[in-house]
Amino acid sequence: MSLNSFIEYLVKERNYSNNTIIAYKNDLDVFQNFCLKEFNHKNLNTSNYSYIRSWIVYLVESGLSNRSINRKVSVLRSYFNFLLKIGEIDKSPLKNHKPLKEEKKVQVPFSEKEINLLLEGDFFKKDYEGTMIKTLIELFYSTGLRLSEVTNLKNMSVDLVNKKIKVLGKRNKERIIPIIESLKNQLLKFQELKKQIINGPESEFFFVNEKNIKLKNIYVYKVVNNYLNKVSTKSKRSPHMLRHSFATHLLNHGADINSVKELLGHTSLAATQIYTHTSMEKIKTIYKKSHPRN
Repeated sequence: MSLNSFIEYLVKERNYSNNTIIAYKNDLDVFQNFCLKEFNHKNLNTSNYSYIRSWIVYLVESGLSNRSINRKVSVLRSYFNFLLKIGEIDKSPLKNHKPLKEEKKVQVPFSEKEINLLLEGDFFKKDYEGTMIKTLIELFYSTGLRLSEVTNLKNMSVDLVNKKIKVLGKRNKERIIPIIESLKNQLLKFQELKKQIINGPESEFFFVNEKNIKLKNIYVYKVVNNYLNKVSTKSKRSPHMLRHSFATHLLNHGADINSVKELLGHTSLAATQIYTHTSMEKIKTIYKKSHPRN
């Protein structure tokens, strides 16, 4: 019963997205099944730290990254904190737990040259799918939207007249994103082609395939990866890296970090600060201009 109450709490009080709710429930179910299999322990609420420590060891041996393990343990911590809040337990078994050390990887964004080469080159077919893929990539780079925010984007949220998009982000938090002229023209081009190609009643979603079915995240991830592979040798070529490039390029061109924070939909400035690294060439330029001995 406590697990159902916890899920209800995440939905109604924390406003977590459906994807986050599913991920939380899956992590809790996996841990509960581990306890049942290894210790014949059925009650999630009375799990002790030795069970959790054994689970962590199991996850490490399974090859999971420390970051992923810490995220899963964080879900457990949230659950036990909820039990504390409603008086089900007196002490969290994770009270003294310290997260595993995570290796900090610097994620290199795409260069402006790579992005321009892709969007201005002759890489996309002139058919419906080619136009849609180009629109997707330009939207990711021009707005910094998350993958789920793009696939869940609705027709009613795209205002081309006033050049803005209404986005429903994490925890159902709404934000308004302005769109530049080039993106407006690309969105309009796709919108008009969609009206010509798609038969039947209009879907509520802005991006649909030729069968008028909402795009799946895995499809968008794959096509973005494939097209970025045409202009870049970087190993990570995901929609998130376009979001990363969007933020980095804005900051490199002098955008205020608080404005970038609002555009990305971050709740704290700390989450935005990872994008503040600048290119070595820019650092050299600033150094030469600023140092009194130069």
